[in-house]
Amino acid sequence: MASESESRHVLKLALASASVVWYISLWTIGMIGCVAARKRYRLRPRSPLASAPASSVPGVSIIRPLKGLDTNLYENLESTFMQEYANFELWFCVDDEDDQALPIVRDLMAKYPNVNARIAIRNGLTVGVNPKVNNLMTAYRQAAHDILWVLDSNVMVDVGTLARSVDILSPPSTAHPPKHRIGVVHHVPFAYVSKPSLGSYVEQAFLNTNHAKMYIAINTVAVESCVVGKSCLYRKSDLERVDGSFRPIANAENGGQQPGERGLEAFGRFLAEDNMIAGALWHELGLRHDLSCDVAHNAIGDMTLMDYIARRIRWIRVRKRMVFAATMVEPFTESILAGCLASLGLNYLLGIPPWLFLLLHFLVWLYVDFDVYASLAGYPMPTAIRLQFIFAWIVRELLALPIWFVAIVGNVVVWRGTRYEVLQNGEVRKASQDGGGLLGWLRRRGRKSADYYEPLEVRE
Repeated sequence: MASESESRHVLKLALASASVVWYISLWTIGMIGCVAARKRYRLRPRSPLASAPASSVPGVSIIRPLKGLDTNLYENLESTFMQEYANFELWFCVDDEDDQALPIVRDLMAKYPNVNARIAIRNGLTVGVNPKVNNLMTAYRQAAHDILWVLDSNVMVDVGTLARSVDILSPPSTAHPPKHRIGVVHHVPFAYVSKPSLGSYVEQAFLNTNHAKMYIAINTVAVESCVVGKSCLYRKSDLERVDGSFRPIANAENGGQQPGERGLEAFGRFLAEDNMIAGALWHELGLRHDLSCDVAHNAIGDMTLMDYIARRIRWIRVRKRMVFAATMVEPFTESILAGCLASLGLNYLLGIPPWLFLLLHFLVWLYVDFDVYASLAGYPMPTAIRLQFIFAWIVRELLALPIWFVAIVGNVVVWRGTRYEVLQNGEVRKASQDGGGLLGWLRRRGRKSADYYEPLEVRE
């Protein structure tokens, strides 16, 4: 009997200790993200390239995929016309001549006649199931420059973003070059709500706190590729050497490459092509990634709560097929589950009342999230929106675990009205379009779910 009691005590002690160790590890990662955000984003110096002549800076082809009238579209696109950089061209990609974004593009081209801007019409060109990759292909093939900057249509950037990013991607030659060349420069999303709704505020609370904190921390530690492709710079010459297999290329630095299909078209079989491109450059060529001190200002329109839930389910299901272990661990990185487990462990080990620990836990967690928000924004959160933001933050935290459970049991996702089945290796194929299941119900309960935050049709 005593032996059984001792065994239970040892097991409880081990579980309690493990929960506390995990909690400390999680806070370590969170603080890395918080401190890195303070260092990186609270000061954005002007790059020398911003005032350099065209002949002395690398050329850049800016490529923007478009589909309909997205939130803040005019201002988003105008921000790329206004870049303080002397040597770039602009490509605006649409599927056909009837796209509703084209009048806005043409207005901007007339407003900025000195900017080398072009329109690329897809006209049915298809290289895979990913509609964004298909949309980009015409501009990708005709781009004049090796450096490509691909930005989603719902992203607005500061005028100095391109110059500061090229500083990182193509640094001046030094006597002691780094061990790994930078292959991707990317920008953490920073959301702002243009049309108030509960789903919009919850998405803002997610992107500007927990997502940003973990994203920055992972990229600071830099032990693995982690890229969100809302705004990315990379070299076409690098992309043309990889195929998405993640197999290291022999003699990669001397021009080696994989056999078979390469370049952007090789990634048309993936739904999360941005992450796969970054991962391929990391694993196949041994290149590394870096964040600039800029953010990708992410406009969020009228998003319902059901839209938010469907969006999170979609990307968890995609990520599950690409990074299974990390996705399985994800619930334990959220404030509620991590806090509850740590409170039980500390109560067993030290007798600390769970209610007292949880009160302090959530207050400090929220304070750190506020600090990350302030770093990305460049200013403290305005007092007028704090209560509203806290409410959205609480809703986000409460929904995290239920959304994960729903996402983890399925493999079908809906993106821009099309159903896809996510396969074991991260590739996708089109699924039946019957609209059944939970995602179909979510879409019927809210408005049409979209990869971009606004519906594509014009409302009367």
